[in-house]
Amino acid sequence: MTDRKNPRETRFSPADTALLFVDMQKIFCLPGQDPAHPEFGPDTYYHRRLREMVIPNQVKMLARARARGVQVLHTIIEALTEDGRDISLDHRLSNLIVPKGHPLAGPIEELDPVANEIVLPKSSSGVFNSTNIDYVLRNLGVQKLIVAGVVTDQCVDMAVRDAADRGYLVAVPGDACATYTEERHQGALKAYGGYCWVTDTGTILDRMGA
Repeated sequence: MTDRKNPRETRFSPADTALLFVDMQKIFCLPGQDPAHPEFGPDTYYHRRLREMVIPNQVKMLARARARGVQVLHTIIEALTEDGRDISLDHRLSNLIVPKGHPLAGPIEELDPVANEIVLPKSSSGVFNSTNIDYVLRNLGVQKLIVAGVVTDQCVDMAVRDAADRGYLVAVPGDACATYTEERHQGALKAYGGYCWVTDTGTILDRMGA
């Protein structure tokens, strides 16, 4: 639900807006591929939510962003090296090891980047910590950031908080994000709602314009 009283509520113009997809990559979004959660099959809450709600909503936002000229960025967990020696300690301990060039490292087919669309590989949970995204966004003139992806209470959470701390106006369509339980998802949105505008895909599409 849209909070009409949120001071972060805004419209999105091509001149100052970017749509960021967080970790919507094959290894984490295809059932049975996640090395940290190999037990997550197609009928689990997480994959049902992705399949039935999150990915369709993201596809709609992606199409609208491309049509309107809104900047689109993808960040994926992928090491800078084939042997993964640059991976963070936390990701090693969490078994989030995706070597450079891994066949499942790239974005899912539904969100496949087009030519000249930016993909930022990261080796930490926070995209602002292990990529030059802040530098890139400022070069692009971005002031408003729409964040969608997985998982709601980890990498999406860090992107939202870090972006807000760096002065971006952040919006999160809750129905375009997922984590492993509904309780965790709702808890995360509530926890970082003070750093962003928690809204929905329909509102994002409306605010991007026809």
